[in-house]
Amino acid sequence: MADATAVKPGDDERPKSRKVSALRGLTPFLAPYRGMGVVAGIALVLTAGVSLLLPMAVRRVVDGFGMERAEMLDQYFGAAMAVALILALGSATRYYFVTRLGERVVADIRRALFDKVMGMSPSWFEKMMTGEILSRITTDTTLILSVIGSSVSVALRHLLTLIGGMVLLMLTSIKLTGLVALVVPGVVIPIIILGRRLRASSRENQDWMAAGSAKAGEALSAVQIVQAFTHEAATRGEFAEVTEGGFASALRRVQLRAVMTFVVMFLAFAGVVGVLWIGAHDVREGVMTAGELVQFVIYAVMVAGALGALSEVWGELQRAAGATERLVEILGDQDRVSDPARGVAVPDGPLEIGFQGVTFRYPTRPDTPALEEVSLTIHPGETVALVGPSGAGKSTIFQLLQRFHDPDRGVITLGGVDLRAMNRAEFRRKFALVPQESFIFAASAFENIRFGRPDATRAEVEAAARAAAAHDFITALPQGYDTPLGERGVMLSGGQKQRVAIARAILRDAPVLLLDEATSALDAESERAVQQAVDALAQGRTLLVVAHRLATVKRADRIVVMDQGRIVAIGRHEELVAQNGLYARLARLQFTDGTEAV
Repeated sequence: MADATAVKPGDDERPKSRKVSALRGLTPFLAPYRGMGVVAGIALVLTAGVSLLLPMAVRRVVDGFGMERAEMLDQYFGAAMAVALILALGSATRYYFVTRLGERVVADIRRALFDKVMGMSPSWFEKMMTGEILSRITTDTTLILSVIGSSVSVALRHLLTLIGGMVLLMLTSIKLTGLVALVVPGVVIPIIILGRRLRASSRENQDWMAAGSAKAGEALSAVQIVQAFTHEAATRGEFAEVTEGGFASALRRVQLRAVMTFVVMFLAFAGVVGVLWIGAHDVREGVMTAGELVQFVIYAVMVAGALGALSEVWGELQRAAGATERLVEILGDQDRVSDPARGVAVPDGPLEIGFQGVTFRYPTRPDTPALEEVSLTIHPGETVALVGPSGAGKSTIFQLLQRFHDPDRGVITLGGVDLRAMNRAEFRRKFALVPQESFIFAASAFENIRFGRPDATRAEVEAAARAAAAHDFITALPQGYDTPLGERGVMLSGGQKQRVAIARAILRDAPVLLLDEATSALDAESERAVQQAVDALAQGRTLLVVAHRLATVKRADRIVVMDQGRIVAIGRHEELVAQNGLYARLARLQFTDGTEAV
């Protein structure tokens, strides 16, 4: 497993967020729901406006205690109750629509991210760990939900309160308001200075969280290997190191926010107390009434509270800006492999496969060619086997044929048409694959096989299972074909997984069948049964086989021998043995017991 300290999260080449303007990346997701935003905005303005009326009502009540007409006092209390009712209704309406908007937008973002990721080629995943992708889809979108569903609304409400409160403070007492204005720069300047540091800290914290998810995902997916090699302590240590790094980063962020909150709130309230001290003397001197002072006090507290709340919300906006940047980064990422604007239709009828001078290097190994000047034509209905030592480029042929990667040089054709001229989803329907590592989904045996053709009937699924020698062990499961196989098929042995994968490919009924070490995990009896099924399936289809066990490819129409990314020989089994080259050497190594003729 990779050293957890090899790369510090946040040290990559991704651009860092410098401004909250990164939140503009959410605009395409907000645009379809302008209606909800307008309703929430109206409710927001209404509640902010009504809340600013409350101090006036309180002033009337305070000054009304000295009035002779009791009915006027009753009216003031009634007006205060009406204002409170409107405020409650407006707040509930705002909460409902803002929260609904946040949930809807985040659901759309998650779908868009998943759709984008599912269309990316394997070369993209070589640079992006699955755990980090999941962190962005879950953790980062949760932060955005907090902002859209709460923080933005709170920020706007406090901003309106701040502006309206300052205006009403001036109308109440210009003298005292001027003194309050002297406090504002002392509050705003720390927000700007500390806010910049908080942005960087928030982005670093998000990167550490993604690194922790990636490390945990990797360890959990390989838990049996970890335990088999007694690597639990080291793995726990690696995860603990990443976790502690994330905690230290989060602690720095929390400390910055705590300092910001302390500075802003202390300066704000200290200024308010000083101003009120002067106001109290004005009341004693008859310059203003007690009700006006109470009104001014309430507005001053509202303004100070709004400033304090804005400082906290600003920190949330910083974190959300970093999260938005990370999400937009994926959504805007350009894949090395993409479909043409107008794809050419896949040719009908028999499909000839052609490799013409193909050279390819994996993006993570640019100095080592996986294939070099490979030229090969596979005729319709032909069975061709690819053999050679590990790393010779056999599986790379399959990768390029399905256009998981594009060649650096050369052309790959299907039915005479360049793969790059066709839509990938269209021409991949012509292939049925049995990979070297059979993946079993956390679903029933029936659903796992029907994955090859979702519209297949139960009878067709069972027929494919019989052809793959999988029917007997499936029916022996507790619920037969409806038995859940567990995550990654934990209920099945390696050979049983491979037979389910073969049944999946058989059910797909595609004109080109790709078998990548498809029988490597089978016992001799199952291998013979599956080989007979494959032979029957190959009638009228093109069959391309990668195999290390040469006994499975002896009957191939042609055997392509590969070494170090090149084709070194092509022929039938007997011809290649007679040439006494690489194939003959591999054959002698495998057929040493004298029971099988070389």
